[in-house]
Amino acid sequence: MLRFAVVLFLGICLNVALAGVIETVAGSGEQGTTDGRALSAQLDNPFGVIRGPDGALWFCEYTGHTVRRIDGEGNVTTVVGNGEAAYAGDGGSALSASLNKPHEIRFDKDGNLYIADMLNHAIRKVDFQMDRITTVAGTGTAGFSGDGGQANLAELKQPHSIQFGPNGDLYIADIGNNRVRVVNMESGVIRTLAGNGSRDPSPDGEAFADASLNGPRTLDFDRRGNLWLVLRNGNQVFELDLKSGLMHHRAGTGEKGFTGNGGPAKEATLSGPKGIAVAPNGDAYLVDTESHTIRMIDASTGNLELVVGTGKKGDGPDGDPLKCELARPHGIFLDDNGDLYIGDSETHKIRVLRR
Repeated sequence: MLRFAVVLFLGICLNVALAGVIETVAGSGEQGTTDGRALSAQLDNPFGVIRGPDGALWFCEYTGHTVRRIDGEGNVTTVVGNGEAAYAGDGGSALSASLNKPHEIRFDKDGNLYIADMLNHAIRKVDFQMDRITTVAGTGTAGFSGDGGQANLAELKQPHSIQFGPNGDLYIADIGNNRVRVVNMESGVIRTLAGNGSRDPSPDGEAFADASLNGPRTLDFDRRGNLWLVLRNGNQVFELDLKSGLMHHRAGTGEKGFTGNGGPAKEATLSGPKGIAVAPNGDAYLVDTESHTIRMIDASTGNLELVVGTGKKGDGPDGDPLKCELARPHGIFLDDNGDLYIGDSETHKIRVLRR
C-alpha cells in the first residue's frame, strides 16, 4: 500500500512538472481600471502582454483603452491613455492621450512603446523620455492606401498585431485589409509584405506576396527570422519564409473547431486563434480564443498539444492548467525563463503558466 502511494505521488509530481502550474498575477476578476496591488486591481479586458525593458510586465486593455504596467513589487499603474475611446493627444503626454481599443504592444530597441491602436486604424508610439505620444503609421481613417510613401500618411484598417523584425522594421497585421504590411524604421516608408486583399483559402508552399490571407490577426518571429502568421478567420497558422518568399502551412484545416489535440497540427481544427508566441526551440504557443484555450504546435513532432484550458469558457482556479477554464483569452507572451503570460480577457485577469 505504501509503495502504491509513493508511486502515485511521484506520478502526480511528474504530471505537474510536465504540465506546469497556472497562477493569477493580476486582476480581481471585476471589470474596471483601478490601480493598486495587482491581485486586487480591476482590469478591463487585457489583451496584449509583454515584458518591458524596465523589467515590468506591460499590458493593454481593449475596453479600458489604456496601457498599464505591473512592477516588480506587484503594483499596477496606468501609463498610457485617459480611458476615453477616441483618437486624440498626439504631441502631448501619454497619460492624457486617448486610445480606441488597443490590441497589442511592443517595445523597440530604444525602449519606446508601440501600440496597435485598432479602432483608430493607427500605430502609436510613446517616447517616455520625452513623455510624448505620436502616430507612426495610419491616419486615423480606415482604408488601404499609401504603400511606397510615409507610413503616417498611409491608411490602415483595424491593425491588430505588431512585431519588430530581426532588422528592426515594424511588421503590422493589417487585418481589415487582409494584408501584412511593414514599415522601414529608418526611412518611415510602408509597403505590403503579404496578401492581395482577398479572403480566399491561403496557398501552402506558394509566394506570400500576392497570396490570399483570411484575417491575418497576429504575428511573431522565430529564431531563424521567419514570420509566423495566424489567420483568425481562416483558422490556420502559416510560417512565412522571408528569404524564399514562400508561405508554409503549420496548423489548422481551415475549418472552425476544437479537435486534434495530440495529433498532427495541420489536421486539427482551430477556433478563432488570436495570439502567438514562438519559443527559442521553435514551439509555437497559440491563443485559440473561441475554444478558450492555449494550444502549442510542437516543433519536434508537428503535433498540436493542449497547454491551458478545458475547451469551455469560465474563470478557472489556479493550479492545474488543464483544469483552469479561460474566457476568450487574446494576448500571450513567452518570458525568457519559459513562463507563459496570458491576457485572459473576459475574466479580466493576467495569468501565468509556470513550468
